Amino acid sequence: MTLKLHTIICSTRPGRVGPPVANWFHELAMLDGKFDAVLVDLAEFNLPVYDEPEHPIRQNYRHAHTKKWAASVNAADAYVFVTPEYNFGPPPSLLNALNYVYKEWNYKPAGIVSYGGVSGGMRSALIEKLTLTTLKMMPMVEAVTVQNVSSHLDDNENFLPGEHHKNSGATLLNELYKWAQALKTMRE
Repeated sequence: MTLKLHTIICSTRPGRVGPPVANWFHELAMLDGKFDAVLVDLAEFNLPVYDEPEHPIRQNYRHAHTKKWAASVNAADAYVFVTPEYNFGPPPSLLNALNYVYKEWNYKPAGIVSYGGVSGGMRSALIEKLTLTTLKMMPMVEAVTVQNVSSHLDDNENFLPGEHHKNSGATLLNELYKWAQALKTMRE
């Protein structure tokens, strides 16, 4: 059975840059062929600020939006979070989505494709990794960092990766695949 990789667009704001960057990485993952690659847009789940009455560890979800999100998270064997940087941290939409479920994240590898200005979202990625480890995920050391993301968009808002983005993406996919295979045994 092929392992499933979810590439998650983490920003939900109007005018976001996440979709073109995520589309590029998703296409890279599909061409790579190691995973059954799925593109997930967090905005489509329309999650309100966390509103479940019980702790997510119980998985006793009451709301349809939570059940839909939990099913999506549970379906994946690995994740790539396409993450901007907001005030040196991850977007609130991502932190909210991470907190909605717990066991569905456990024992799965996670990669980060960060983007932003001169830092390329690296500060956001570092903070994100703290939350990922608390959810028993294994964040990869390998990553894709897109500095000055607006300079990598064409007139049609398509992401134009540099050679280092392509190489970093391929390395990230290789590591994710190794970890996804290994961690699958922990979930079984």
